[in-house]
Amino acid sequence: MTTGASTPSSAARPPRSRLRTFLPLGIAAWLVLEIWLLTVVAGASSGLTVFLLLLAGFVLGAVVIKRAGRRAFQNLSQAVQQGTAPASGGGSGLMMLGGLLLMIPGLISDAVGLLLLIPPVQQALGRYAERTVERKLRKAAPGTLGDAFQQARMHRPDGKVVQGEVIRDEPGGDAPQGPRPPLTH
Repeated sequence: MTTGASTPSSAARPPRSRLRTFLPLGIAAWLVLEIWLLTVVAGASSGLTVFLLLLAGFVLGAVVIKRAGRRAFQNLSQAVQQGTAPASGGGSGLMMLGGLLLMIPGLISDAVGLLLLIPPVQQALGRYAERTVERKLRKAAPGTLGDAFQQARMHRPDGKVVQGEVIRDEPGGDAPQGPRPPLTH
């Protein structure tokens, strides 16, 4: 017996992206490769050597993240004091990523983390990422996440743009004056 409602077909479902298909496989392959490489190095030297390598990577990663975070905070506070936008191209984000990769146990992640600490590599990756983001934002369709990034103003639910400034002109400063009346539409 049918109720008249059509059953959803598989053609109605959007196709699965390549990233969603291959990312889990890539992560699994990376983990297997990391474990295999650790066992090879442990077999060639000793378990203590592998432990000391991993510990050194963790400590170096923590130092790099702390230093990059401090540099990013200084750039931000300097920009706020000057009233300008923070300087781009500082490489703090890539340095933090490199530090994080150093902190993750594994020799491949350590090698990639050390590679990200080299300034020419940071500059090349930064330019590539900037071009990619700009290209994606230009191709953004209405209603997508990229479109939301392009809009730099607040909208009311009816679609009208609300621009304004709040100015408090109360006698007596910021001292509490008692309960406020409820807000109405």
